[in-house]
Amino acid sequence: MAKKPDVDSAVKEGRRERKRRQTRERIEAAALKLFLERGFDATTIEDITEAADVSKRSFFDYFPSKEEVVAAWQDGFARELIAAVAAQPEDASIVEVIEAAVNSALQTAIADPQSLALVALIRNTPTLQARDQLKYAKLERKLADALFARSDNQEERLRLGMLAAAVVAMLRIGGERWTQSPQNASLEQFARTMFDELWAALADLGEQVQRRP
Repeated sequence: MAKKPDVDSAVKEGRRERKRRQTRERIEAAALKLFLERGFDATTIEDITEAADVSKRSFFDYFPSKEEVVAAWQDGFARELIAAVAAQPEDASIVEVIEAAVNSALQTAIADPQSLALVALIRNTPTLQARDQLKYAKLERKLADALFARSDNQEERLRLGMLAAAVVAMLRIGGERWTQSPQNASLEQFARTMFDELWAALADLGEQVQRRP
């Protein structure tokens, strides 16, 4: 009987990838839970593998280090932001696209009960603080690429890159402010204030340039 390699291999590949995704998610969930319960430095890879019911070798198949587990969690925000940029209406202005995408990603992030606790963990763990700055560089590149993908003008890359850098700087400063805000503060209103400050600053600089001799 003739085999059906294309169909069979496609089914098997789907199952294999699903199993790998589930294993990765289980390791990440177990690690983040332990980090919050015991602290990052006090949690060993052996603790994580035992909690996730995987071997140490399996852990390193997915994550080169404990720090990479936290980095993987942080990458979730970038994925949400880029997806939200792509989902905006084609006729939306660049300001509308950025505001809607950032608000959507922030709402998704804040919906995770662990988010604020993990942000505090990163802020209070020197081992993670230095690495934390790398996420902003990655986010800046990804946001610039996502904005450029919406543009038909090949000459806009520099301008959109600078705009992405400004937005990511706003997110970094805003994140620091948010952790110091009252716990009953509205995230939507907080983001609105941050955007108002960003656009006002850029507009003011533009006016200064226009007045330049």
